[in-house]
Amino acid sequence: MAEFHPLIVTDLARDTADAVVVTLRPPAELADRFAYRPGQYLTFKRDFDGVELRRSYSICASQRDNRLRVAIKRVSGGGFSTWANEGLKVGDRLAAMTPAGRFTVTPEPTAAKTYLGLAAGSGITPVLGIMKTLLEEEPQSRFHLIYGNRSVNSILFRNEIDDLKNLHMTRLAVTHVLSQGGDLAALSGRLDAAKCAHFFDRSVDPASLDRAFLCGPEGLIDTARAALTARGLAPQAISYELFSGAGQTGRLAARPAVAAGARPWRAAVVLNGVRQTIAIDAATSVLAAARAAGLDAPHSCQAGVCATCRAKVTGGTYNLAANHALEDYELAAGYVLTCQCFPESDDLAINYDQ
Repeated sequence: MAEFHPLIVTDLARDTADAVVVTLRPPAELADRFAYRPGQYLTFKRDFDGVELRRSYSICASQRDNRLRVAIKRVSGGGFSTWANEGLKVGDRLAAMTPAGRFTVTPEPTAAKTYLGLAAGSGITPVLGIMKTLLEEEPQSRFHLIYGNRSVNSILFRNEIDDLKNLHMTRLAVTHVLSQGGDLAALSGRLDAAKCAHFFDRSVDPASLDRAFLCGPEGLIDTARAALTARGLAPQAISYELFSGAGQTGRLAARPAVAAGARPWRAAVVLNGVRQTIAIDAATSVLAAARAAGLDAPHSCQAGVCATCRAKVTGGTYNLAANHALEDYELAAGYVLTCQCFPESDDLAINYDQ
């Protein structure tokens, strides 16, 4: 079961004109379950006129902060983000799942490493928590942040980043890239292939990095990963998360064609220790079929990014339309993102409990 718990809104802070920072407190008896690692996210749900919306937002706090804090940027047409920016009040309760996500880091207090953070827009939210944690917990390590935005006024956490830079003057370097209004040519424009090449050739040597954390639109992530690996950084040293103003996002699964009149297949699903057979066809994802059958299967983004719907295939064949969350070893072990998993046989078996 996708279990949600009520979190109390204890503070609301307007960070930019279209983004609010929400601080939350879990019930005392659930404090341990809401302990988080830097870079993880919370999945919220709310009913809007009978339609349930689920959205995931990254925790933008360090390990030492020990407080649940997320930034919610208003998106045009976004029901949840608009309500959070305009209607949410201190004292309200938000239904949330416990922290999840593997875009994170485990600090090593004696390490002396060099890190890169590259983010665009709302992508700063998990990177901020990771960056702050590493600066606090690894006093000998260094961090270089490259952060792209439209203008100075749209920079999320601008004051907090400035404070961190002043506090860690010899260990934190910050480069802001503005698509509108930058004073220097090198710092103006979008974070594209040319910009990445400029910074990686002149400011940050990828071959000297121990690890890179990337968060932004898919095109930027692909470009930055290619530029980093071409200049000597091992692919396994690059952690990334796709992001947009609405939260975690990605390409929706392409649905295979189904012949007219084809009979439904069956799939066996194990969830919370109960095995149930559900109807499914080649054009329906496992997650969609499970929900249609009344199963409360865990899910959030439904675009192959957040891994909330991760499960293990124990039988049958399938097609995984997209994957932005699972590692190669997980795929080899049979794990899938059920929102992107489509059956290719009549004997598919899925286990959410493994």
